Amino acid sequence: MNQRRGLEVRAANGADAAGLSALLEVAGGPWPPAELARRLDAARAAAGTVLLALDWGPPVGLVALHWFPSLLAGRLVAQLDLLLVGQEDRRRGIGRILVKAAAQAARVAGCGDMQFVVNAGQTDLRAFCLATGFTETGSCLSRALRKQSE
Repeated sequence: MNQRRGLEVRAANGADAAGLSALLEVAGGPWPPAELARRLDAARAAAGTVLLALDWGPPVGLVALHWFPSLLAGRLVAQLDLLLVGQEDRRRGIGRILVKAAAQAARVAGCGDMQFVVNAGQTDLRAFCLATGFTETGSCLSRALRKQSE
């Protein structure tokens, strides 16, 4: 999809699961590669995409997004589910490249806006989002739809 400074950005697929499994440990993993492959394939089949950043080897970053219609917007709305860059690869512009690629994918899908829900304690991520063109528009609350096993 995009290549710059030796960095390749492309859509992820089930075959990328093994490389992504290690990267996702930063986000609270691990996810077994087989489960991750199933989730990647499901994301590809739905209204959304998962994009990888690769730098001469295993993935160094990813962004996952989906889009949906909203009664409050005239066009589809894209929502980032996850933006992650490996700890040792941060501050190299990879996150900005991934956000730009996600915005392009959302535009191609017909979206008019892109949202990213950031937890209040994620001050670095919030600052990054503000620096890349996101604006504060409110907050989000979440509720599980099934009882969580203890």
